[in-house]
Amino acid sequence: MRPKLRYFLSAALISAPALANDSVYTDASRDKCRLLREWEGASSQMLCPGIGDYPVHFIESDMRQSFFFGHARQSYLENGFESFGPFNHAETTVEWRLDANGKPVAAILRWIIENPDPQTDRSTKAFEGQVLVISKVAQKEDGDGCVIGYVDALANADANTLARRIADERAASFRCGTDQASYHGNRGEKASEPMHFLPK
Repeated sequence: MRPKLRYFLSAALISAPALANDSVYTDASRDKCRLLREWEGASSQMLCPGIGDYPVHFIESDMRQSFFFGHARQSYLENGFESFGPFNHAETTVEWRLDANGKPVAAILRWIIENPDPQTDRSTKAFEGQVLVISKVAQKEDGDGCVIGYVDALANADANTLARRIADERAASFRCGTDQASYHGNRGEKASEPMHFLPK
């Protein structure tokens, strides 16, 4: 190979940006999940299929939903809950972000926030919010998995791209129970305040 061409190719490889993480999608519809336990008041916990041996953990209580992804520590599964103040429910398509080795490191799920009409105190379509919730996927070695960020899907034109960027940049270093999950990008009035409870 000629010296000039060899130099050009080497420089191009050095300056090329790192490849972005890949996305894989799975379906966490409740009819695909296995009921683990149930309480009074329509509260339940389910184990849903995920990707490989990384499951989806679904918890519902008082018309609010919570999810943990991967090998979450048992204390989170038994007593943890991350959701929103108003009644809510999540859609069923989970977007997993995979690192260069194909390992799931983050999950993105769209939440529907059933904000009440201030005049009637009833949930209506006109006040409904949509939020992309980005979670760290728990790994076997530490069980550290929780919500790491939020993107208002109605207030940001490219909400999915922003959510993927937050997942790729923050999941690896986020410390559950120590670092604070927050909104990224624009936030409108329909993006309600989150609620978190992670036991020590």
